[in-house]
Order: sequence, then structure tokens, then C-alpha cells
Amino acid sequence: MGTNDLDTAYFDEQLYVRNVAVDNVIFGYHDRELKVLLQKPKLLDKWTVAGGYILKTESVEEAAHNIAFMRTGLKDLFLEQFKTFGSPTRIKDEWLDIEKVFENAGLNPPTEAWIRDYSVSIAFYTLTEFSLVTVQKASFDEAIEWWPVAQLPRMMFDHALIIEEALKALQRDIYHYPIGYELLPRKFTLPEIHSLYETILGKTLDNRNFTRKLLSTGIIKKLDETRNIGAHRSPFLYKFEKKQYDAALKNGIFLGF
Repeated sequence: MGTNDLDTAYFDEQLYVRNVAVDNVIFGYHDRELKVLLQKPKLLDKWTVAGGYILKTESVEEAAHNIAFMRTGLKDLFLEQFKTFGSPTRIKDEWLDIEKVFENAGLNPPTEAWIRDYSVSIAFYTLTEFSLVTVQKASFDEAIEWWPVAQLPRMMFDHALIIEEALKALQRDIYHYPIGYELLPRKFTLPEIHSLYETILGKTLDNRNFTRKLLSTGIIKKLDETRNIGAHRSPFLYKFEKKQYDAALKNGIFLGF
């Protein structure tokens, strides 16, 4: 899928970098579940991550940002390149499915079109606060929806593997970068950020050790505000300190939970 809506120019190798695509795994966090934004092409029963070819007028990172913007309506989201995927069979094995997508869009790529050949994908993951997203559906999409990472639908190509590798990268990075900032609301409770980290890492974290390590970094600040969540239950709210967050993002930290 292109960084612009699908049209006849999509097959023009004068406009696009030949045989190199960007796939962007867009993660959100909602109801204690890590979710991924997937799209389902019309007439197909399989899903894909957000992706597209790269215009010759944009960088790889710009293409990844544009793909995220087209699907979420949000600009300048946090994204990280994590791997490159390439195999002679990753496109050819399901070319008949791609033909259906083109046919439904009223397109018929020439037999010699470069888009039919070996395709390499540069993969990114993007993080966004779930509640801020306004899902954007392209003309060739039948649906675009959030799916729990643990309950994926049938995926096209190697996109299940791409999501699996994106999650591994996120699990590594969460120990070294304060990326909880990107997934939580501006104000949150300690149990909420604790639950986020447990969800991403897929394991139980000792509450006292987690809180002590997180507070010792100086990246979050306790507010003089509470949230009423029930009788006699009003935990304090916290927020990320932007200056310390930016420094930790630039220089790295170590959260040895």
C-alpha cells in the first residue's frame, strides 16, 4: 500500500523507490491490552500492518511518519526502525491476493511492473496514545481496526512475523527508553504505568521494586492530584517530566526491573 492513496501513478518507478517498502507496526495501549492497528484490503479475508512504498522525494523515516499519519490522523509520533525483511517468496506466495486488491481498485499493473518483483521491507514500530487516534481508512481498505497483539487475525505475507519482531524490539527498548510516555494519557496512576510495563513485557513485575526504579530515574513526577476510583480509593496522579524524558530518550536509561 502506498504512502499516497492508490492510483495509476503507484506503478511509476520514476516516482517510487523500486522494490523497497516501509511497514509500520502501530501500537496502542487500551484496557490493559497492547494493540496493533491493522488494515483489511477489500475482498480479502486477511489483514496487514500499515505500509507503503517510498516516494523518491521523501526519506525512509518520512515515509514511515506519513504512513502513521494517514492511519491515525496524528503527526510526529514516536517511531523506531527495528529490522529489514526480504525473501523472494514474501510477495509471490500471495500475488493472487494482491491482484484482487488491484482489481477492486480498478487497476491492472503491467505484467512487467516492478511491483510484482522481489520486495524488501524496512520495518518500524510506532507508539501512540490510543484515545487520541482517529482511524483513517484508505480507498482500498474494507476495514481498519485495533487488534490485541495476543489475538491477531489471519495476516498476509510475513506480517505476523513483522509484528512478532516489532514486539520483541519494543520489549528490549522499554528497558532503555521511557517510552511509556508515548502510550499513556498525560496523567496516570502508578498502578496504570505498572500495568503497562507488565503488559508489554508479558511478565509480573514486583510493585515496590518497579516503583522505586521508575521514581529514581526522575522521569515521572507526582502531582498534587488524585483520581477517585472507588470507595476510599484515590491514588495520586503522576506525569512524565518532559525535560528528563527527552534526555533519557537521547542518552538512554536502564530500568532493571
